[in-house]
Amino acid sequence: MVQINRNMNGTIHHIEIYVSDLEKTKLFWEWLLTSKFSYTKFQEWQRGVSFKLKDTYVVFVQTEDNYLDIAYHRKRTGLNHLAFHCDSKAFVDKLTAELKEKDVTILYADKHPHVEDYYAVFFEDPDRIKVEVVCSA
Repeated sequence: MVQINRNMNGTIHHIEIYVSDLEKTKLFWEWLLTSKFSYTKFQEWQRGVSFKLKDTYVVFVQTEDNYLDIAYHRKRTGLNHLAFHCDSKAFVDKLTAELKEKDVTILYADKHPHVEDYYAVFFEDPDRIKVEVVCSA
C-alpha cells in the first residue's frame, strides 16, 4: 500500500525549464537561487543543472539545437513567470539594487516596487523569463 504524506500533497516537486544558453542561465540562476534564497546546487550534468530548496527543485536544461529556431516569449502559451516569496521590503530593495548593478532588466520600473497589490521586484532572466520576488510581510 502506498503511503501518502498529506502535508506534501499538491506541493510542487520540481519545475523544469528549457533554456537557450545553459551557461548564461547557470550564472544568473545560481547567483539568484543560492545567494538570495538558500537553494543549493542539486544536480549538474552536461546539458542541465538543478537547484533545490527543501523538497522543491528547479531544473534548467539546454534546449536542443533543432528547437532553438523559435525564441521563448512569456506571452505565448507556456510558462509566464516564476514568483518567489521573500521576508521583507528591505530584501526587495537590496535585490533590486543588485539586479541593477548586474544590468538585469527591471520590469515595470515606473511602478516599482508597488506593482500589482504588493511590494515586489519584477525582472528578466537571460531568456527573458519573468521573475518576481514578492514581499510576504
